[in-house]
Parts: sequence; structure tokens; C-alpha cells
Amino acid sequence: MATRFLGDTAVLTGRTLRHVTRSLDTIITTAITPIAMLLLFVYVFGGAIDTGTVSYVNYLLPGILVITIASGIAYTALRLFTDMQGGIFERFQSMPIARSSVLWAHVLTSLAANLISLALVVLAALLIGFRSGAGVPAWLAVAGILILFILALTWIAVIPGLTAKSVDGASAFSYPLIFLPFISSAFVPTDTMPGPLRAFAEHQPVTSIVNAIRDLLAQRPVGADVWTALAWCAGILVVAYLFAGLTYRRRIS
Repeated sequence: MATRFLGDTAVLTGRTLRHVTRSLDTIITTAITPIAMLLLFVYVFGGAIDTGTVSYVNYLLPGILVITIASGIAYTALRLFTDMQGGIFERFQSMPIARSSVLWAHVLTSLAANLISLALVVLAALLIGFRSGAGVPAWLAVAGILILFILALTWIAVIPGLTAKSVDGASAFSYPLIFLPFISSAFVPTDTMPGPLRAFAEHQPVTSIVNAIRDLLAQRPVGADVWTALAWCAGILVVAYLFAGLTYRRRIS
């Protein structure tokens, strides 16, 4: 059964990856738009924001990486919605394939597409001055946090992808996720915010994720933010996975 599941998932992942490479708007939105935001904030707003001795591009990059993921996973919901409307799921049900491999193919495609987008954003940051003396273990830790975050948000995206009634409905869920980094430590230090807003910013998942990545890349001692970030990502992932699985079983039953 495990071999069959892995084989079916690999074949279906190849199918969804081909759809991504043929969709120019997907590539533009998931890679070029975050790079444009990076350039905008560094060269237009960066001079007005005080980040102490840390260059603004170094301070900003973790937040841009989070936004890259939040905007990229909208296409997971869109691809699932398209397959549901096109009757692809019904066709797969009539074939001798593992049912869960259909969802996992979309999830792995989201992971691959987002990792490519993140790599392009990091490359752009390097070209405009981002520097880090972090070693391989720190970079692997950053990659681990980002992968966990991608998986958590992707399983959230599966739910509207299966239940939406329109294309706009399938992608609308991502708007709050894209907006959330703006009310965090992603772009400015939280101590510059008014009381209630600061309290929210300091206790939402994006701030702990951004702070953890920032500390790792800056070679600072990792504090509670790393464990808080991992707890947020793991908790969201488990809950989203359970709800997505339940939604999928109801949808195809």
C-alpha cells in the first residue's frame, strides 16, 4: 500500500507541477511580486525606518519570505478548485489509485513551487545587499521553519479549494494571511506600535516566525521565538490537516 501511495503521489505531483510551469501568472505572482515588494520597501521606505545597526534588507527579508508563502499558497486552492469543477476528482475515483495521493500531489506541488519562489527572493535580496554569516545548521533551521509554515498554510488552502463555489472564493482566504505580516515585526519593530496593536502583533504567529528566522540569520542566540514559531506551525498544520481530510472525505463520498 505504501509503495502504491508513493507511486501514485509521484505521478499526480508531476501532473500538477506541469500545470504550474505552464501558468505564467502563477510564476509572476509567487516570485516577481514579492521581489517587487522587497525592492519597494528597501529603496522607498527603508530609509525612514530605524532598525538600529541591522541593515533594513537584512531586517526585512524574513517578512518578505512569509509573504511569498502566503501569496503562493492561494494557487493551491485555485488548482484544487479547478480540478473539482472539471470533474478530475470523479475520474480519479474510478481509477485504482490511492485516494489521498490526489491531495498530497497538490500539497507537494505547493511545497516545490513555494521553495522555488523563496529561493528567487533570497537571490534578489543577495543582489541588493543582504548578507548573513549564518552557517549551514542555521540555514537548515530556517529552511525547516519555512517548510513547516508552507505545509501548514497549504493544508489550510486545501479546505477552500475543496469547498469554494467560485474562483474568487477559492483564493479569497489568502488575503488575511497576506495582510497578517503587516501587523507584525516583519516590517517595523513592534515597540513603535500603539498598545493594543503592539499586543496583537507580538502574540500572533508571524511575529514569532519572523523573529526566529531573523535571529538565526543574524547569528544571534535563539530564544523562545524559535519554539513558539515551531509550536504555531505544528499546531496549525495538525488542525488544518485534520479538517482538510474530513472535508475531502465528505466531498468525495
